[in-house]
Amino acid sequence: MSDPNANLPPNRIPWPPLIVLGTAAAAFVLTWLLPVPADFLRVMPVRLVGFLVLAAGLGFDIMAVLTMARQRANVLPHRAATALVTTGPFSLSRNPIYLGNTLVLAGFGLAFAAPWFIAAAAAEAWLVTWLAIRREEAHMADRFGAAWEAYARHTKRWFGWSGSG
Repeated sequence: MSDPNANLPPNRIPWPPLIVLGTAAAAFVLTWLLPVPADFLRVMPVRLVGFLVLAAGLGFDIMAVLTMARQRANVLPHRAATALVTTGPFSLSRNPIYLGNTLVLAGFGLAFAAPWFIAAAAAEAWLVTWLAIRREEAHMADRFGAAWEAYARHTKRWFGWSGSG
């Protein structure tokens, strides 16, 4: 018998977009009010790495949304899952959109010598894990059962592979 809660949304509030916007806004304000000397970030190699990280983050976001659209999966974090997506960027991360958002913040911090954005990236990753990902994972387990469990064993929450399959 399937779980009647599987059709309920994992969150009532769309935490992830609020978190990324909130941490980015906090980083902007802190950069303006409490500038941190960051001469070590102003060297060209660091800035280039920052732009690469920023581009990788945008790439994860775009590819994840396109992959979900192709599979007719719900992308809204406060709505019930409609499909278990395991291909494309989802083969590298169970949460490629959240990973992308974190990389965008960190990359921005490196590219523009703004250390508060690097701190914001860490805060955003921690907050989204505790306010959204854990609930979403429980929802996915209820909704997709063994298929989710197999996927979760094989693909890490943030990045990389685990297991042997």
